[in-house]
Amino acid sequence: MTDYKKLFQLDGKVALVTGAAGGIGSEACRALASAGAAVLVTDFSAEKGSAIAEELRSAGARAEFFKLDVTSDQAWQNAVEKAREEFNGLDILVNNAGSQKLHFLCDHPLEDLHTVLNTNLVGTFLGCQHAVRAMRPGGVVGRGGSIINLASALAMTGAIASASYCASKGGVLSMTRAVAVECAQLKFGIRCNAILPGLTRTEMASSFLDDFAKLGLFETAEQSEAAFLATIPNGTWGLPRDIAGAMVYLAADISRHVTGTHVSVDGGYLAL
Repeated sequence: MTDYKKLFQLDGKVALVTGAAGGIGSEACRALASAGAAVLVTDFSAEKGSAIAEELRSAGARAEFFKLDVTSDQAWQNAVEKAREEFNGLDILVNNAGSQKLHFLCDHPLEDLHTVLNTNLVGTFLGCQHAVRAMRPGGVVGRGGSIINLASALAMTGAIASASYCASKGGVLSMTRAVAVECAQLKFGIRCNAILPGLTRTEMASSFLDDFAKLGLFETAEQSEAAFLATIPNGTWGLPRDIAGAMVYLAADISRHVTGTHVSVDGGYLAL
């Protein structure tokens, strides 16, 4: 009989998580470590990222911190090398780092557009590129792996004042498919999938609701929250652990035949 519990375990695997100091990123680190993976915690904030790595070590996990600017090609090279040096491998990449700037289209500063696209889209591209180079046959690790890109429910639909964010996450979703097909056809043994979170209780989501009120679309952040919750069939916020659970599934051998697709974790938002 197949041992399904074992297929969900990540013992012996090495994960690199970007944006690991945030709500979803930090929970991703906890989930992957709980399932048995060694975790390279990366973030632009050394203070917050180091605290997450220390938390994991205190719980008995193997974890280290590396400061990573996801928009830097050289920084990505160094991060992959850090994973190889510290843990002798790289099997799982979670491209979680993200940025969001809400502006009406006609008022959207070009600088903010570049920030969102560089972080969300270019950063994810670089992560995929360097992970594939390391994971493919003949790479510095060379044993295949799983890449998990964080897109968004807004990759599939539109929202007011969110043109740059929607564009970046739509790009992430399309790129995920392209990376998956290329790796499959070249027989690299690398899977690439996306997760599409809906409204999830994090600091970024709270800021998102505040910004809608500041733009005058709602009188208060509370009204903004109520309006968004009304669009979700479940009627509730998602939690970071909901997203992290999907990551464990996509990282583990249980999903060995799953590539080039996405998992929506949105309380039914995209089903309407």
